[in-house]
Amino acid sequence: MIIETRYHGPEGSGNGGYVAGLLAGHVSSDTVTVALRHPPPLETALRVTTDDGRGIGARLWDGDVLVAEALAGAIVVPAVPPVPFEEAQEAAEKYRAAEMHPFPGCFVCGPEREPGDGLLLEPGPVGDATVAAPWVPAEVPAPEIMWAVLDCPGGLSVGQIDPPVVLGTMTARVVEPPEAGEECVVMGLARTREGRKLHAATAAYGADGRLLGRAEQIWIEVDPARHDGG
Repeated sequence: MIIETRYHGPEGSGNGGYVAGLLAGHVSSDTVTVALRHPPPLETALRVTTDDGRGIGARLWDGDVLVAEALAGAIVVPAVPPVPFEEAQEAAEKYRAAEMHPFPGCFVCGPEREPGDGLLLEPGPVGDATVAAPWVPAEVPAPEIMWAVLDCPGGLSVGQIDPPVVLGTMTARVVEPPEAGEECVVMGLARTREGRKLHAATAAYGADGRLLGRAEQIWIEVDPARHDGG
């Protein structure tokens, strides 16, 4: 596996959701939990190992360094409910990270990316601890892109700016991809905090309100000077 520079989150490392989605593709389950153990390096030949070919688990290695590991997972709580597309558009105008984003080049939500290069999601507040972003994919997204879409809105719901947070663990299920040009809504909800660990949830919905995918996450507060993680 090689993570192209285009798909970075923090400068110099892969976007956590994107990398998790790639590794999840090696696990035979519709819901997968991925734990990121080390910042995923870019443009580096990484090695994937699986559990005896049974598809119950996979690990991603940079030499002898464990980058991430994936196992079949489960989600038992209800999904974050959607808001109308028009409300998500209004929320994007209040995207609070636009001028002070800790990772401005992030593939998913970085304001410095160009249309067609990054996803340019702008999750803005729509209620207490809840954010929403409009999303109109230019093409039918691959599963790893769906995982990426389900990544950053969770971090932004918990307050990614000061101090920044990085993705630690993500349990996700992709139900189906949207159509190209479909008006979708991506939600993020801050759940609870345990010290430096912040729990969040995300969900993506199609134009007709159908659930496209969802995730439960653990985010980790980091030293603002480090910007490690995915």
